[in-house]
Amino acid sequence: MSKPKLVVLSGAGISAESGIATFRDSDGLWENHKVEDVASPEGWKKNPELVQNFYNQRRKRALEVVPNPAHHIIKELEDKFEVLIITQNVDNLHERAGSSNVMHLHGELFLVRSEKYPELIYPISKINSNGWELKMGDLCEKGFQLRPHIVWFGEEVPMIKKASQEVLMADVLVVVGTSLQVYPAAGLIGYTDRNCKKFIVDPKIPNFSEKNWIKIEEKASTGMKKVQEQL
Repeated sequence: MSKPKLVVLSGAGISAESGIATFRDSDGLWENHKVEDVASPEGWKKNPELVQNFYNQRRKRALEVVPNPAHHIIKELEDKFEVLIITQNVDNLHERAGSSNVMHLHGELFLVRSEKYPELIYPISKINSNGWELKMGDLCEKGFQLRPHIVWFGEEVPMIKKASQEVLMADVLVVVGTSLQVYPAAGLIGYTDRNCKKFIVDPKIPNFSEKNWIKIEEKASTGMKKVQEQL
């Protein structure tokens, strides 16, 4: 008999507990630069060195932190459920906690791709042995500059259609650590089947008109423990 399908939609709040800062926790600035300057195609064209440095520092920081209890609880849920994580996060903390099925909506911090040929994707570890640094002059096999494998503001989210199909088939949906402010990811909650059991975990649960949600107004680690107990 197959296991029930549990889909987790995770956001920056789950990574914040591990010590990864979010854009929204601050004033939208990074070292006095607007997010659009370091996370958009226009920012890349204007100052690619700045963008490279931004993601280099994010990779370096991500290597210094470890998964927290919320990540590990989601891994443990694989004992009873077929778990798929759809994450808005670009870090690899879910994978490092041992989760085996992770879909990254907004790209992956430790992958880089060709500026000209987006299908040419490489692990950063193959580009630089320190595992975090990408430089101007680092080229793909066809001779074009490599850029972060990140979905920037203004770019399409290629995985969103597949994600919506997965949510539609979920027996349980758990939304954790997301403000539900970033679209199209936030729109995924509208794809659930009417029989789907739905949880939302966040210290400040956003106001939304959706009904039949179990709301757990706590941080990810303690909130996910309560989800686990209820399941």
